[in-house]
Amino acid sequence: MSSAPVSMHKINRPNMVAVGTIVWLSSELMFFAALFAMYFTTRGVQGPNIWLESTSILNIPFAALNTTVLVLSSVTCQFGVFAAEKFQAKRTASFWKISKWGMREWFALTFLMGAFFIAGQIYEYASLVHEGLSLSSNAYGSVFYIATGFHGLHVTGGLIAFLIVIIRVAKARRFTHAQATTAIVVSYYWHFVDVVWIALFSAIYLIK
Repeated sequence: MSSAPVSMHKINRPNMVAVGTIVWLSSELMFFAALFAMYFTTRGVQGPNIWLESTSILNIPFAALNTTVLVLSSVTCQFGVFAAEKFQAKRTASFWKISKWGMREWFALTFLMGAFFIAGQIYEYASLVHEGLSLSSNAYGSVFYIATGFHGLHVTGGLIAFLIVIIRVAKARRFTHAQATTAIVVSYYWHFVDVVWIALFSAIYLIK
């Protein structure tokens, strides 16, 4: 008398690093929500006159260019994730054949685009200070530099994370599942700071 075979089902548990990152990003979202609340509350208290006077000196075309570069860096980052999911750490053909790029090349390009954004933000700060808008000039200056400055620090943190991933992969003998997971987690963070900046750009530069 034979018994029916018992099918064994493999239980796929969520990656704890990814889950932890999502939980941490949720707390970061609350932090930026507080910055938005501070921005709009200060605007309501101070009135529209200070905002109209201060926003008139913003270089919106330059900020739009800087924003475009940052948003496109999310695209290059995601291509790096696609390569990591295929365990392709580096390019498999000529450097100029982009379709054969690996995670390292896509992440390096993302790093350069993020660095361009930070450099652009520093240039913008210098220009605004020259125009008379500083952290202590008025209420608008305070909330502008606090909101964009904290975001800039988050972008800088993402750049450091990209460097760590690229260096670790370059030194490793083979590309492992753990390294692929790290690359994916870093992409979560990068997409997050990009989305937050789109909201900041809309609130600060477009809603006058």
